[in-house]
Amino acid sequence: MEAVQKKKKKAGRRPKAVKREVRAAVRFTKSEYFIVKEKAATAGKKPTEYIRQLAIKAEIKTRLTDEERRFLKDLISIGNNINQIAKACHAEGVLKAMMYFKNYVIQMDQVIKKLKS
Repeated sequence: MEAVQKKKKKAGRRPKAVKREVRAAVRFTKSEYFIVKEKAATAGKKPTEYIRQLAIKAEIKTRLTDEERRFLKDLISIGNNINQIAKACHAEGVLKAMMYFKNYVIQMDQVIKKLKS
Protein backbone atom coordinates (compact mmCIF):
# COMPACT_ATOMS: atom_id res chain seq x y z
CA MET A 1 0.00 0.00 0.00
CA GLU A 2 0.98 3.51 -0.65
CA ALA A 3 1.71 5.85 2.16
CA VAL A 4 -0.63 8.82 2.15
CA GLN A 5 1.21 11.97 2.93
CA LYS A 6 -0.74 14.62 4.73
CA LYS A 7 0.20 18.23 4.21
CA LYS A 8 1.17 19.88 7.42
CA LYS A 9 -0.60 23.13 8.14
CA LYS A 10 1.73 26.01 8.67
CA ALA A 11 1.35 27.74 11.97
CA GLY A 12 0.87 31.47 12.21
CA ARG A 13 -0.82 34.15 10.24
CA ARG A 14 -1.27 34.06 6.48
CA PRO A 15 1.00 36.43 4.58
CA LYS A 16 -0.65 39.68 3.55
CA ALA A 17 -1.21 40.45 -0.12
CA VAL A 18 0.27 43.94 0.26
CA LYS A 19 3.04 44.37 2.78
CA ARG A 20 3.61 47.92 3.98
CA GLU A 21 7.30 48.25 4.64
CA VAL A 22 7.82 51.93 5.40
CA ARG A 23 6.59 53.52 8.61
CA ALA A 24 5.98 57.27 8.85
CA ALA A 25 5.27 58.78 12.24
CA VAL A 26 2.90 61.71 12.63
CA ARG A 27 2.36 63.56 15.88
CA PHE A 28 -0.98 65.10 16.81
CA THR A 29 -2.21 67.10 19.75
CA LYS A 30 -5.01 65.41 21.69
CA SER A 31 -7.60 67.68 20.07
CA GLU A 32 -6.21 67.08 16.56
CA TYR A 33 -6.22 63.32 17.08
CA PHE A 34 -9.79 63.45 18.38
CA ILE A 35 -10.84 65.28 15.20
CA VAL A 36 -9.04 62.71 13.02
CA LYS A 37 -10.68 59.83 14.92
CA GLU A 38 -14.13 61.40 14.55
CA LYS A 39 -13.68 62.00 10.83
CA ALA A 40 -12.39 58.45 10.37
CA ALA A 41 -15.37 57.05 12.28
CA THR A 42 -17.73 59.13 10.14
CA ALA A 43 -16.06 57.70 7.03
CA GLY A 44 -16.28 54.19 8.50
CA LYS A 45 -12.52 53.67 8.55
CA LYS A 46 -9.76 53.22 11.10
CA PRO A 47 -7.70 56.37 11.76
CA THR A 48 -4.60 54.87 10.09
CA GLU A 49 -6.51 53.98 6.92
CA TYR A 50 -8.19 57.41 6.92
CA ILE A 51 -4.85 59.25 7.20
CA ARG A 52 -3.28 57.00 4.54
CA GLN A 53 -6.08 57.72 2.06
CA LEU A 54 -5.94 61.46 2.76
CA ALA A 55 -2.18 61.51 2.24
CA ILE A 56 -2.46 59.70 -1.10
CA LYS A 57 -5.63 61.13 -2.60
CA ALA A 58 -5.91 64.67 -1.22
CA GLU A 59 -4.95 67.59 -3.44
CA ILE A 60 -2.72 70.24 -1.97
CA LYS A 61 -2.78 73.71 -3.44
CA THR A 62 0.69 74.77 -4.46
CA ARG A 63 2.13 78.09 -3.43
CA LEU A 64 2.32 80.93 -5.89
CA THR A 65 5.48 81.19 -7.93
CA ASP A 66 7.54 84.37 -7.79
CA GLU A 67 6.14 85.40 -11.17
CA GLU A 68 2.54 84.86 -10.04
CA ARG A 69 3.24 86.88 -6.88
CA ARG A 70 4.56 89.73 -9.00
CA PHE A 71 1.43 89.66 -11.18
CA LEU A 72 -0.78 89.62 -8.10
CA LYS A 73 1.12 92.58 -6.67
CA ASP A 74 0.63 94.43 -9.97
CA LEU A 75 -3.12 93.74 -9.90
CA ILE A 76 -3.35 95.00 -6.31
CA SER A 77 -1.52 98.19 -7.19
CA ILE A 78 -3.81 98.68 -10.20
CA GLY A 79 -6.81 98.28 -7.87
CA ASN A 80 -5.35 100.97 -5.62
CA ASN A 81 -4.89 103.22 -8.65
CA ILE A 82 -8.54 102.71 -9.63
CA ASN A 83 -9.55 103.86 -6.14
CA GLN A 84 -7.42 106.96 -6.66
CA ILE A 85 -9.24 107.53 -9.96
CA ALA A 86 -12.58 107.40 -8.14
CA LYS A 87 -11.31 110.00 -5.66
CA ALA A 88 -10.04 112.20 -8.51
CA CYS A 89 -13.38 111.85 -10.27
CA HIS A 90 -15.17 113.18 -7.20
CA ALA A 91 -12.65 115.97 -6.55
CA GLU A 92 -11.46 117.19 -9.97
CA GLY A 93 -14.07 116.13 -12.45
CA VAL A 94 -14.80 113.34 -14.86
CA LEU A 95 -12.46 114.32 -17.73
CA LYS A 96 -9.22 113.96 -15.76
CA ALA A 97 -10.45 110.71 -14.20
CA MET A 98 -11.19 109.31 -17.68
CA MET A 99 -7.58 109.94 -18.72
CA TYR A 100 -6.28 108.10 -15.65
CA PHE A 101 -8.74 105.28 -16.17
CA LYS A 102 -7.71 104.65 -19.81
CA ASN A 103 -4.06 104.44 -18.73
CA TYR A 104 -4.85 101.85 -16.03
CA VAL A 105 -7.10 99.79 -18.30
CA ILE A 106 -4.16 99.41 -20.68
CA GLN A 107 -1.91 98.34 -17.78
CA MET A 108 -4.48 95.79 -16.58
CA ASP A 109 -4.77 94.30 -20.07
CA GLN A 110 -0.99 93.87 -20.22
CA VAL A 111 -0.88 92.11 -16.83
CA ILE A 112 -3.77 89.81 -17.76
CA LYS A 113 -2.08 88.90 -21.06
CA LYS A 114 1.10 88.03 -19.14
CA LEU A 115 -0.91 85.83 -16.75
CA LYS A 116 -2.58 83.97 -19.63
CA SER A 117 0.70 83.23 -21.42
